[in-house]
Amino acid sequence: MTAVERPVASDRDVGTELSLSKALNRGLDNALARDPRVLVMGQDVGSLGGVFRVTEGLQDRFGDERVMDTTLAESGIVGTAIGLALRGYRPVCEIQFDGFVYPAFNQIVSQLAKLRARTLGQLTAPVVIRIPAGGGIGAVEHHSESNEAYFAHTAGLRVVSCATPDDAYWMIQEAIESDDPVVFFEPKRLYWRKGTIGPPRADPFASAVVRAGEAATIISYGGALPVALRAADELAHAGHRVEVIDLRALAPIDYGPLLASARKTGHVVIVHEAHTVGGLGSELATRIAEHCFYSLHAPVLRVGAYNLPYPPARIENEFLPDPARVVDAVTRSLNW
Repeated sequence: MTAVERPVASDRDVGTELSLSKALNRGLDNALARDPRVLVMGQDVGSLGGVFRVTEGLQDRFGDERVMDTTLAESGIVGTAIGLALRGYRPVCEIQFDGFVYPAFNQIVSQLAKLRARTLGQLTAPVVIRIPAGGGIGAVEHHSESNEAYFAHTAGLRVVSCATPDDAYWMIQEAIESDDPVVFFEPKRLYWRKGTIGPPRADPFASAVVRAGEAATIISYGGALPVALRAADELAHAGHRVEVIDLRALAPIDYGPLLASARKTGHVVIVHEAHTVGGLGSELATRIAEHCFYSLHAPVLRVGAYNLPYPPARIENEFLPDPARVVDAVTRSLNW
């Protein structure tokens, strides 16, 4: 099978308002149509269209040899995808929920992440692992994990998280084009949020300033980004124009916009759904402190979930970061 050109926007997508889930669907559709090496595989991705309907209609269009329902065995899904990648295919695996990825952990971190380095670049493993992630939907146990730090810690993996339909559309296509394995986190609380698909970007994984400001910097990603933006709205009413940055890539991280903003404002707060203990915010805070020490007017602060197992759905809003906690952190930083 022959390679094809990189993604280009079609008239039907650019300028179209889509939900995040539908934007992912369109991105997958484009990739499948462009490149016969692309395969979609996972539990219920075919006839059902996925639990969140992200793959709805794809099997009808491309057939069950390219959009494949698998057995309930995450290790088997990823292990098979590695074999397919070594044979020249570009598999896209869906893990039905974040908390179900652990049976495939060995395949991901011990095999998939290391193939390129182990073979000195002679072999690549262009596998995308899609993971609906985070809380906020009232799900039961094992259905609301924020486990991105496990994978961001693993050298050899690209780890990304989309937060808008525009990002979802372009990032999923970029992930499929990558010759490195990509763990692709999709915030399930945002699947139904709508937005307009913009033109293609040079690097869909690059960090981006999504709201300009000079009083302080809030860094966030995925499902926590709307929380950060609502906090910025509240702070603006109090006279503090806060800059908000969407991280997008969790590994490797595009630090340029983060460091520039930290040097400009001198106050930094990092917001994510995951536990603060051992979370990605710890790495970000350390790197910012190392490179921006003389520009900071206060320590880098973190806002995240409490260091407890994910609680029952009825009290999950007390567990996850909310705008009030972010506003409090920014206010404490400004008053340091």
